[in-house]
Parts: sequence; structure tokens; C-alpha cells
Amino acid sequence: MSDKDCKLNRLCDVGRCIWPAESAARPTAATVAQNGTALPLPQYAVEAAQAMFRFGATHRGRSPFALPATKPTVWWTFTTGGPIVSSPAIASDGSVLIGSQDDRLYAVARDGTLRWSYATGDIIFSSPAVAHDGTIYIGSDDDHLYAVAPTDGKPRWIMQLGACPQRVGIGPEASRCDVDAGPTIGPDGVIYTGGDGVYAINPDGTLRWRFITNGHVSSAPALLPDGTVVAGSQDNLIYGLTPTGQKKWDFRAGSDVEAAPAIGDDGTIYVGSDDHKLYALGPDGLLRWAFTTGGDVRSSAAIGNGIIYVGSFDAQLYAVHLDGTLAWSFRSGDRIVSSPLVDGRGAVLFGSQDDRVYCLEPDGHLRWSVELGGDVDSSPSLAADGTIFVGSDDHKLYALRAPSAVPSSQTRESSEGSRLSSEGPR
Repeated sequence: MSDKDCKLNRLCDVGRCIWPAESAARPTAATVAQNGTALPLPQYAVEAAQAMFRFGATHRGRSPFALPATKPTVWWTFTTGGPIVSSPAIASDGSVLIGSQDDRLYAVARDGTLRWSYATGDIIFSSPAVAHDGTIYIGSDDDHLYAVAPTDGKPRWIMQLGACPQRVGIGPEASRCDVDAGPTIGPDGVIYTGGDGVYAINPDGTLRWRFITNGHVSSAPALLPDGTVVAGSQDNLIYGLTPTGQKKWDFRAGSDVEAAPAIGDDGTIYVGSDDHKLYALGPDGLLRWAFTTGGDVRSSAAIGNGIIYVGSFDAQLYAVHLDGTLAWSFRSGDRIVSSPLVDGRGAVLFGSQDDRVYCLEPDGHLRWSVELGGDVDSSPSLAADGTIFVGSDDHKLYALRAPSAVPSSQTRESSEGSRLSSEGPR
């Protein structure tokens, strides 16, 4: 069950519908301070987030909206000062939020014009997440998580994760505490992300708990229905953590785990690894099956219509049955890092390093593809009207729409992002 299954303003609590006052009267969860003392945690309103990577805390990559039936055209582009690997988030007011490797978070209006931008201290791989109150969370490779106001892009709070001596730059020492993962917003508003471990952060910017791993956590944690936090790490392990941050189990893959986990409707965990495999684990962390591809699996799986969809460095998108057998595969022209999206009718959308965005029919046949100006490692987002938003290594955020919805006079390109990134405050 979820809150939408409850009538009026009641909330779902452990499988039953309760009134908010009843929820507030329940004992709160607790975390453990460094001295071992149990600390009560503040209570927050249980409301759904507006947007985040893979559209929800389970990371299923499942959209209720429909992809264009015919090949879309470029409605507009917005140019930043660096490649875009971050995946767009669409806020409830229609703004498109995106991070760029020019170190900035951008808020772009639905017509492709700049609303505002905010400069962090290093490049951004993280994808924005938008809380129910509009607060935007974004991580940066300067080892900080930022909470930004939606109206003007001013920071509400900034939190450093870890205490790595080298905060910016490249290399193992500089990347250990990078905040690349997610962030993921839980149903209670708690933010989950990664750096030198897995972090749970309260909406007011205070630390709820942290679990330190032996490798960098570069992908977004996912949440099981019982609150278990699932995260992969570059120490080759997939972790299952309790809602208070203790380890329940771990599973060892054959190499780094840089793909975000996806949680199936039955609680099965699907996650890829650099050992070329897609793993299916039970909620207890036990292996159910492993599907072998021809390359690293850093694409996060999408789940829809009883099929698991995932891309690989072997340039193929795989459709895998729930029992781990192949349904079909589709070959693109280069490696696939972009995570696929499944629309409300079973069509699949993903990007490739051959500079294209592909849309496939539910049976794996090509519906259409659109060539962009660079690698497409960004995972696409889909608006209710069928508009597709996706970033590219050519520094641009693209808005793609069906031809009938884009009068030629409205096609435009904005370079305000690159201008601001060179002139704005640092």
C-alpha cells in the first residue's frame, strides 16, 4: 500500500491507513550517535517527493506518460558550460532542473529560458531531487550536498559529507567523498545519498546516520517497502541497511557496483556491476539469479510489464524476464550508460554514446531514434505532454517533442547557460 490507497488525508503506515495525528503519536525511530547513545529523530510530514532520479525511491524508471509515437524534433536546447551526465528532474511548476560539469545547477523554464543557476565548488554528476515543498537537493564533487530554494536558487543549507583531505579534482583521493549518488528522497522526507559511505540526512540538513563503506558510493540508494536502504559501492559490495543505518546484509559482486539498484514490485533487487552482470537479489540479499552481458553494467535497470530493461557497455539494451532469461536485446552504436525509461504503454527510451536517443517498441523493435550532438549518458525524463528532456556531452539540455507540437517558429537554442557559467560568481 501507499498513501494514495488511503481515503481522505489518511496515511499508509505499515500496511494500514491511519490519521496524521495517530502517526505523530507513534514512537519515533532512533539513530545511534558516535558515543553509542540512542537519539530520537525528528518527525516529518509523509508526502511524496516531486521528482528524483528514476522517478521514485524504488528507482523503477517507470513513467505513467506516453512517449511520442513518431520521431520527435528538437523543440529547444539550453547550453551549459560543460558536459551533462546528470539526469533532468521536472518540478511541479514545469521547471527542468539539471546539473552540469561546469559545476552548476540550472533551473530552466519550460520554454527553454534560464530561470536561475547556482554554482557549486566542483563538477556535478548527481541528478537533482525535488522534495514535496519544492526544495531541490543536488550533490557535487566538492564533497557537499546542497539544499536549494526553488524560486531563486539560493542555498537553504549545505552539508559536507566525509572528511576527505582532497575535496576537488580527479583521482581516487579526490573522488572518495564526492556526492554523486542520487540523492534519493524517502517517503518521510529523509534524503539518502553516498560519498565515502551511505548517508541519511534529515530535511533540515542534520545528519540522521552514516554507514561507512570501503569504497566510494557513486549511485543512488534505493528503498525497500520496509525501509531497508539498498546501495552499491566501489568495494564490490551491495549493502542492505536498516532504516537506522545498521548493516542487515551484504552481497559481493565480481567488481565495482556503480549502477543504482531498482526494486521490483515483489521486493526483488536488480542491480548491475562492472563484472558485466545484472544481479537479482531477494530482500534478504540472497542471490536469485545473475544475467551476463558483454560489458560493464552501469545503467540502472528499469522495471515494467514483467520485464527488466538494462543497458551495457557492450552497446546493447537487454530485456530480461523476471526469471533471469533473455526476452530480447537491441544493439545501439556504442556503450550504454544512460538508464532506460519505460512509458505507460511499455515503450522503452534510453541514450547511447553513439550520440542518439532511442525509443523501442515493447517487443524490442525500433520505433525511432534522434541524433544529438554528443554522447548521451544522461537518463531521459518524460513530461506529461510527451516532451522528453535529456542532457548530452555536447553541453546541452535537449527538449524533444512530437513534430505536430512544435511550430517551426518556436524552435530555439539558448546559450545563456554557458555565458552565466563563465561570468557567474564562484
